[in-house]
Amino acid sequence: MSFDITLLVPLATFAIIAFASESISKFFAKIQLPLISGLIFTGIIVGPYVLQIISNDSLTQVSFLLNMALAFIAMAAGNELHIKDLGKRLKSIKINTIFQISFTFIISTLGIYFLANYIPFLQKMTPSVKMAIAALLGVIFIARSPSSAIAIIREVRAKGPFVSTSMGVIVLIDVVVVVLFAITFSVSDSIINSIPLDILHLIYIGLELLVSVFLAYIMAKLMEFGFLVRIPKFIKTFLLLLLGYSLFPLSAFILSWSQHHLAIEFFVEPILVALLASFYVTNYTKNQLEFSSILHTNGNWIYVVFFTLTGASLSIDLFLEVWQIALVLFGIRLIGLALGGFAGGFVAKNPLRHIKYAWLPYVTQAGIGIGLATEISEKFPVWGNDAFTLIIAVIVLSQVVGPPLFKYAISKVGEAHLKAPDHEFDGIKDLLIFGYENQSLAIAQNLITKGWHVKIVTFLPPEKIDPIDTVEIISIDTINLKALHRLQADNIEAALLLLSDKMNLKIAELLYEHFGTREVVVRINDRSCYTDFKNLNCYVVDPSKAMINLLMQYIKSPGSASLLLGELKGQSSLDIEVRDKAVIGKYLRDLHLPSDIIVLSIIRKGQVIVTHGYTKLELGDIMTVVGNEHSLELLNVKYSVVVE
Repeated sequence: MSFDITLLVPLATFAIIAFASESISKFFAKIQLPLISGLIFTGIIVGPYVLQIISNDSLTQVSFLLNMALAFIAMAAGNELHIKDLGKRLKSIKINTIFQISFTFIISTLGIYFLANYIPFLQKMTPSVKMAIAALLGVIFIARSPSSAIAIIREVRAKGPFVSTSMGVIVLIDVVVVVLFAITFSVSDSIINSIPLDILHLIYIGLELLVSVFLAYIMAKLMEFGFLVRIPKFIKTFLLLLLGYSLFPLSAFILSWSQHHLAIEFFVEPILVALLASFYVTNYTKNQLEFSSILHTNGNWIYVVFFTLTGASLSIDLFLEVWQIALVLFGIRLIGLALGGFAGGFVAKNPLRHIKYAWLPYVTQAGIGIGLATEISEKFPVWGNDAFTLIIAVIVLSQVVGPPLFKYAISKVGEAHLKAPDHEFDGIKDLLIFGYENQSLAIAQNLITKGWHVKIVTFLPPEKIDPIDTVEIISIDTINLKALHRLQADNIEAALLLLSDKMNLKIAELLYEHFGTREVVVRINDRSCYTDFKNLNCYVVDPSKAMINLLMQYIKSPGSASLLLGELKGQSSLDIEVRDKAVIGKYLRDLHLPSDIIVLSIIRKGQVIVTHGYTKLELGDIMTVVGNEHSLELLNVKYSVVVE
């Protein structure tokens, strides 16, 4: 990695491509394909084999971003392995891992061996060498892609036994495959080069694993120390990325040093080290919450970088040379995955609906598979490049087909937690307030005077509630989907959550997944819960921070603070959703708004637009306006009513 000025051009080019890639991926989401499919597709299109916007040289210059992202994603995979959560599913994970590895390896190896006469670089080899090479390729076909799996899981907010088991199997397989490849590599090397199998090779493999565990422990301790230091979170994130990236040059140094001083190739897998370090921090330190928060907050842009670069790096020209035999081998691999999934599911006594889709999460391949294929290419230059081409072709197919299949499986087993669609506005503004206290009563009474229909929901028994004529107060025993239906949550425009963080999160998830409630405002008690609520599109109020911001606003702009608090008599602010189709496409300057009304901004598809006279309105725009309360009410009636 060279930090000279020539690096700025490829970095700037890729930054622009990454922004475009993220936008294009959202289109894929609209047609029910995973976001990462869009990222990979964009990478392929702008890469050196199609539009050539980013060249092979540029890819080499920014390859450090790929390594940095790969280490980060390996940490995210380790962070998914919570020992306490996996306890009940550990047996299922072990059984499914054994069957997935066994069936995929055996069927892929035999398939490659019997198809050897149709694979050019295998045709003239002896049967024993064919079997050795087939075994090497068979091991690589075992490898999975935790990065793709995590990206899909986060996209659809998946959770449940099927997803937990699948994720556990995927991560465990990628740990095992590194060990299995090392053993197979040594045995195959002996057969291919007709040399006796040296027991020292197996000892070296064991030492490699011990060194990996040791480095993972050192890395975990460095991470633990970093979390104790009181520095801004963005600096901690940068240091975490830097630490993850450092594993790759360290691995290269160990390999080079061993070749020159030990006459052997001593290889430490950086991905394995990062994964094990993350597993340790997640399960054996007190920093799990902060660590998870950093991984979750930065996951989206890391995935954009990783999968866009992965798409650009895919050798499409090589794929076109061997696509026919690659397609056959891809089909053979799928057979192994399917049989392993069915057998493992039955032996582990998984639910029938899980067994039916058990193999779909394991199709994707990426980082580790490519890394192992590269080792074969470098070790066996005579035929290794041809084998590398074939493996990459199968990985291309797996990476394109795999993510949609996993997303489909999650949907079919009912563990996707996507936002429910918005309901039609019935002309009455309904609000549910969860929590009975002085603040909730004051808010309810204030909004009722402005035409809102408000209900306060509490867990207090009826005898402990002081009835108020103007406010409807409802006592309930528990919160679940049935209770929310009884509260007519499917008709509300907004909800205010004033309970404990745990209870608020449960309500927010139900409103998000089943009712699509547009405005959910949450008062949090613990700052660590902030990200969980923001991921549910909630407006989060931190009382201590809110008070500081309010005081600062009074100092900087007393007028705006007074307006916000309703202290300016007759003046207020309002969000109005544009539903009148007659004004769609019109400029704001042509609306003939009352003279005492000012449009501050427009929220369009989740993005805030600072308005001007030539801002065009679109259906569903939410206008934030300020002015006289009477004028605001007239404006709300005029534009929020559906008019053809």
